[in-house]
Amino acid sequence: MSDEELMLAYSEGDMEAFEVLYARHKSRVFGFLLTRLKNRDDAEDVFQAVFSRLHRGRHRYRAEIPFLPWLFTIARNTLIDHVRKGETYARHITSSEQAVEAYAAPEAGTDPLRTTIAQLARLNESQRRALEMRFEEGLSFAEIAQRTQTSADNARQIISRAIRRLRGLMVNQERRHENN
Repeated sequence: MSDEELMLAYSEGDMEAFEVLYARHKSRVFGFLLTRLKNRDDAEDVFQAVFSRLHRGRHRYRAEIPFLPWLFTIARNTLIDHVRKGETYARHITSSEQAVEAYAAPEAGTDPLRTTIAQLARLNESQRRALEMRFEEGLSFAEIAQRTQTSADNARQIISRAIRRLRGLMVNQERRHENN
């Protein structure tokens, strides 16, 4: 059976279909998360959340949507939510004694959550709004395009650029913390 057929069966209550999907894609999803988070504990936490979201959203799955991109959209959204919560930065900062000292010093320390929010604020308004529609509201690129009066391809490009910019900002912030 195809992934799409299995997902439809799972959405109708077939747990064996889920087990096949999980077995097929767990390694790729975990690898995707581990590559981006660089921390096994974080990757495991987000991995669990991805499949929890898949389970909660199984009834919203539509057959015309290819399963694998849908699954990785869930993974990416969950990853972004994780980073927004500041968990990645909090763990990174506490993983090094030197970083902890720099973090605790009043003049050098910053709140990881505030840092993440500040980085989101550095995105332009269209990028922030597109990310909200995609990852908080769960809209498709076509739905985002309709709301923003642009094409689906342009909506996808705006989101892709925003994610790349956000990733770059976060990497730069992480490097600054390592150097302190």
